[in-house]
Amino acid sequence: PGIKPEIGLSRHYPHGRDTAHVIGYVGRVSQTDLDEIEGSGRDIDPILKSPEFQIGKTGIEKAIEPDLRGRAGIRRVEVNARGRVIQELDRSEGVAGEDLHLTLNLGLQKYSLERLGDESAAVVVMDPNNGDLLAVASNPTFDPNPFVLGISHNEYNALRDNDHRPLHNKWASGMYPPGSTFKMVVALAALEAGIVGPGKTFFCPGHLQLGNRKFHCWRRSGHGWVDLRKSLEQSCDVYYYEVARMVGIEKIGEMARKLGLGVDLDIPVSAMRSGLIPTKDWKRKNREDEPEWLVGDTLNSSIGQGFVLSTPAQLAVMTSRLAVGKNVKPRLVRARNGRPVPVVPPEDLGISAENIRLIQRGMFDVVNSRRGTAKGSQIKEKDFRMAGKTGTSQVRNITKAERARGVTRNEDLPWDRRDHALFVGYAPYEAPRFAIAVVVEHGGGGSKAAAPIAKDVLLKARELIDSGPSGPEQDAGVVPDKDRA
Repeated sequence: PGIKPEIGLSRHYPHGRDTAHVIGYVGRVSQTDLDEIEGSGRDIDPILKSPEFQIGKTGIEKAIEPDLRGRAGIRRVEVNARGRVIQELDRSEGVAGEDLHLTLNLGLQKYSLERLGDESAAVVVMDPNNGDLLAVASNPTFDPNPFVLGISHNEYNALRDNDHRPLHNKWASGMYPPGSTFKMVVALAALEAGIVGPGKTFFCPGHLQLGNRKFHCWRRSGHGWVDLRKSLEQSCDVYYYEVARMVGIEKIGEMARKLGLGVDLDIPVSAMRSGLIPTKDWKRKNREDEPEWLVGDTLNSSIGQGFVLSTPAQLAVMTSRLAVGKNVKPRLVRARNGRPVPVVPPEDLGISAENIRLIQRGMFDVVNSRRGTAKGSQIKEKDFRMAGKTGTSQVRNITKAERARGVTRNEDLPWDRRDHALFVGYAPYEAPRFAIAVVVEHGGGGSKAAAPIAKDVLLKARELIDSGPSGPEQDAGVVPDKDRA
């Protein structure tokens, strides 16, 4: 007598580290959480002020918090002076939160993280036909379970102070210069504007002279005469300097946004970033201490440097759209409470199909031709040949003095001053099933660090999804949250 058992439920993440950056985690409600809700114009649910109640802090837990939480029930009772319940006056039953099933394939998600090893990197794998996100890996990762009841200061400080930033969701909010993976955007902008055709050539001596400044190609000796297909195959920078100077930054920006760069993606994960596709007006407002937009800014942008920034998720969307020529949109939630979320058929991009094919052929050569920059990552099976594009983005300025004595190799630089390595691609070339984007922070060259990862992950996707078993055991879904409220 006098003892009343009470049941408390706490969140547990069975897949822990494998899904930490997409599912996120819950924690006790803080005043910051309440201020954020109030600032967004939403009413604060009284249940959030209950002691020990938990709320989504990151990931999908935060982005779809109200749906996962449900609505708490209310019971009014009459008690005597000693607190003993005399009678129940009123009862309002609670409403269970939704159970969500995600589009992720758990096997591919795990493999992607394993394949990244010790790299600070991100991988996004997407079905270009319906937009399903099949793997979204950010490495290194962390175990979200200690955050539920309160992580220790020592554990948190170790995560916070790690230079590889395990708490940072790189695939969703990491913003990187896309490097040469941006060249397809510039080429398509020029083709659509009718400014250049597939046979138009430019001579690359290893640099382009603009006034008293040289804009260098990655190959110091140059590429000679280059047309569109060769420019993608060998990633000639001078070709894109010449093309961008003719096209202009506005048309380049329009094409970038059409392909999914510099725009918000409708993915229900907290901290999604929109990247940056600069315009003349943007520079005027945000770089007041610098000159207005210069031709040199356009040339830098043409090779995915300068002010241009993108996320791995955006690069995967861009690649999917190039692979199928459709306005495919990313999708993360496959079903709600067991009911499939309808897939909206993607619309046409409004880009010439022939121009899309020209870009696709160039991307095919990148991986499959004798002089392609990603030839070392070629997939030999004819029914699963890959198309793609390598990218290397600088994180430091190279001075004239350094160029004169020879540019310092990435291997000889401190880790945080090395170039980022990127690769985007899709397979199979003839009938795309998977699109991928890989970013390896300070990994050096895209052909050496990022393309091999993409190849292995795509082959694993074919093994697990096209050939392997399907069903709930292959999916990484949110743990049912109906009892949290």
